[in-house]
Amino acid sequence: MEILKVQNLSKVYGKGDTQIKALDNINFNVEKGEFVAIVGPSGSGKSTLLHILGGVDTPNSGQVLVDGTDICALDQTKLAIFRRRQIGLIYQFYNLIPILNVEENITLPLLLDERSLDEAHLKEIVATLGLADRVRHLPNQLSGGQQQRVSIGRALINNPALVLADEPTGNLDSNNAKEIMSLLKLSNQRYHQTLIVVTHDRDIAMQADRIITFGDGHIVRDEAVRG
Repeated sequence: MEILKVQNLSKVYGKGDTQIKALDNINFNVEKGEFVAIVGPSGSGKSTLLHILGGVDTPNSGQVLVDGTDICALDQTKLAIFRRRQIGLIYQFYNLIPILNVEENITLPLLLDERSLDEAHLKEIVATLGLADRVRHLPNQLSGGQQQRVSIGRALINNPALVLADEPTGNLDSNNAKEIMSLLKLSNQRYHQTLIVVTHDRDIAMQADRIITFGDGHIVRDEAVRG
């Protein structure tokens, strides 16, 4: 089943001689439960794409349909609600709230949405992330790898349609990077999350079901890693 459909997506920055086409008429689909890696050199448009898919940036033209909803057509209020409920974002920088503990950071999307907490689901996520003994710790009491695990938990707590990760291992050493990718793959397999990861790391990309390669705002390759 198709969970994401990107149609004729374009994004332009600047005007006249300084105009840059970050995305130039991009088209692709993603199936529910698929793990897609997006690769390409710096400036190729991959992070711009991820920000538009996540509803934190808007295109100049085109559509992004997430589970049948065109997020580009939503007003800011409806988009904020949709983003909290249907899209989980994981960044290279963890973006945790320093005065909130692990449990509070993970459950923040539910609090903002005034939705009740499924304690069993939270417990399962915390255990899966290896944070069961850290739920009362503040971000500054955690390692980089642990902070990234919290950001993954926050992305998963709402059972979103899409999990989007922008260089999620960029700030981590190789051991922590492997652990974070294992956790993301586990969420993809255990919870059937649709996972899209922007990465410079070819080893990470090769763990995906499919690799989409960007160059100068275009898709230059779209290849299955395994069927």
